[in-house]
Amino acid sequence: MTPLLHVLVEGTGARVPLAFVKEGQIILNISNSATRQLSMNNGGIEFNARFNGKSEQVWVPWKAVLGLFSRETGEGMAFPPDEHEWDEASSTVSSVTEGPALSLAISRLSSEETEENPLQDSSSIREAKKTTGEGSVSAIESKKETSSTKKPTLTLVK
Repeated sequence: MTPLLHVLVEGTGARVPLAFVKEGQIILNISNSATRQLSMNNGGIEFNARFNGKSEQVWVPWKAVLGLFSRETGEGMAFPPDEHEWDEASSTVSSVTEGPALSLAISRLSSEETEENPLQDSSSIREAKKTTGEGSVSAIESKKETSSTKKPTLTLVK
């Protein structure tokens, strides 16, 4: 199968041949036969590819990837639009709201609750606030704070 990468180009800092960009987007063939020196890291995906016979260096930040799918079947994954605002002038990201984040919550359960329900569920969470400053998550507290028993709970905050 031929893997195709659907990329948002405008304002993302992606380096692709602009002659092939349509409506601010481009579809890139990232198969072994179409690319050279393919490299993926935390910043994005980088490779060399030929466009109309001319070798071009391509770099795509992960946040610019809209989807990955198969040319033959059309099956693949579409990634939801990022909740970030792209600064087109400097090609940097300024945070509007952060995406999902994990937070470690310390629950304080009484010994009776610990025996009945060793795992705390989301119904016992009173508050989860996300700050807009640096995307940090405030402390999450359980409804009952009668005992000093502490069990770590991993909570997904959206």
